[in-house]
Amino acid sequence: MGQISSLRPSKLIIGLIYRDILIKDKAVSILKKRFGKIDFQSHELDFNYTDYYFSEMGRPLKRLFIGFEKLISEEKLAEIKIYTNSLEERLSREGKRRINIDPGFLSAGKLILATTKNYNHRIYLKKGIFAEVTLFYKKDGFHPWPWGYPDYQSKEYLDIFNAIRQIYLKQIENAPQLSQGLSRRLSPEKD
Repeated sequence: MGQISSLRPSKLIIGLIYRDILIKDKAVSILKKRFGKIDFQSHELDFNYTDYYFSEMGRPLKRLFIGFEKLISEEKLAEIKIYTNSLEERLSREGKRRINIDPGFLSAGKLILATTKNYNHRIYLKKGIFAEVTLFYKKDGFHPWPWGYPDYQSKEYLDIFNAIRQIYLKQIENAPQLSQGLSRRLSPEKD
């Protein structure tokens, strides 16, 4: 029988898709209040891998990734996704989203994203939220699975997640006591 052991916390990352920079700035400000200091922010990327969001959000769309300094237990992923969905709704206008907010967790070996969409390669967490291992780490960096989103298969995105991984590795190397104090409450409260 295998031994149950506690896992190291992971790095919360959030991907944002938006058109309006003011809405993006507002969302980032709210997310910082909720999850703490940001220690990684990608440059703004053109988001042109799909037209899925165009009818709701318009075009051209931009993409930004942020990573948070405080490491969190992956058990919180469903709660975080429910929170980011409610934030999308708060920032909507006339029933249309103006920003898409996708949380996930990055650890040394993988990138997990949360989603509300069920497919055969996703695991149900709770309350309508699923998890997908989108990238895996092997030898020289992160690699995508064949079923992954096209943008997450791009060299540009892989470079971003490899850079975030380096920050994460330094964090866990420099703070072995990370398993303490990780039960931060994530209940839906006003920001």
